[in-house]
Amino acid sequence: MTPADFLERFGLEHPLVQAGMGGGVAGGELAGAVSAAGALGTVGMAAPAAFAAAIAQACRRAPNRPVSANLLVPFIRRAHVDACAELQVALVVLHGGRSARWTRRLRERGVVVFVTVGSSQEARQALIDGADGLVVQGIEAGGHLLVSVPLREALPRVREVADRAPVLAAGGIAEATDVQRVLHAGATAVVAGTRFLLTEESLAHPVYKQRVLAASDTFTTLLFGLGWPLLHRVIANEATERWCRESELGPRWVRLAARLSGPLTRAVSLRALGALISLQRPAVPLFSPALPLAGMPARVVESSALYAGETVGRLHEVVPAERAVELLTS
Repeated sequence: MTPADFLERFGLEHPLVQAGMGGGVAGGELAGAVSAAGALGTVGMAAPAAFAAAIAQACRRAPNRPVSANLLVPFIRRAHVDACAELQVALVVLHGGRSARWTRRLRERGVVVFVTVGSSQEARQALIDGADGLVVQGIEAGGHLLVSVPLREALPRVREVADRAPVLAAGGIAEATDVQRVLHAGATAVVAGTRFLLTEESLAHPVYKQRVLAASDTFTTLLFGLGWPLLHRVIANEATERWCRESELGPRWVRLAARLSGPLTRAVSLRALGALISLQRPAVPLFSPALPLAGMPARVVESSALYAGETVGRLHEVVPAERAVELLTS
């Protein structure tokens, strides 16, 4: 599928997708503003009721425009599928692992399903499972990672097995030149995350946004893996400075605890996991994947995951979402 085909299929003006940053950052206001500007806004995963409300808000903010949703595979519940189907999202991106079960259920409800992958093997399996399209991720991306190579290496490998399926590309997208470069490399459309984290509509904590603006680099770790032991890219705070000195991944026993906590995702709701953030302290290395949101006490910024991509050194201001779309497409 070409970028032009993608635009026509989903009724877009730009081959640009806002990443569905979960945990409450990419809510209805952000997704709706992006969709209203001609790109594809994405509601990030949250507890089912909040998730459905955010999709509805995005649709009101961008009437007659497509809105998509992001679902984190370990945390999906049937109510999430129901919300996507009943509110008629344009597509759903499954992130954090493949799932034939949820792919099938979403498609049975008439929902278009894309799956985030990091290798040709994962891409091939996602298509076997019934995915309509793929999101290929590069190691440059912020948040939770499924890949160990840069986007320039991952993209051609995934395209080789994608056949006619659309392939969106994520990681390292900060400016319009990045968008054009990745499209020229064969992507159907591009996905940007950190650029949209740094918007007025993003629900990230204001101090979190300022830390990202001030950061010059990022690193990958497993420190914030309680309940979801997947590699993630962050910027530094008090917690990482204390516990990632010897290894950026974090102490071995913390990583072991994270791996052992993996089954928690099948029993604990997103709401409950997110509530742990208020209990976290930099001195106690038991950190959930939750991130600091607007309205939380400022202290949580020092003891929670500050997800960000490698583009941090090239982003210098918080802008309206409409302006972010303009900066990426003009």
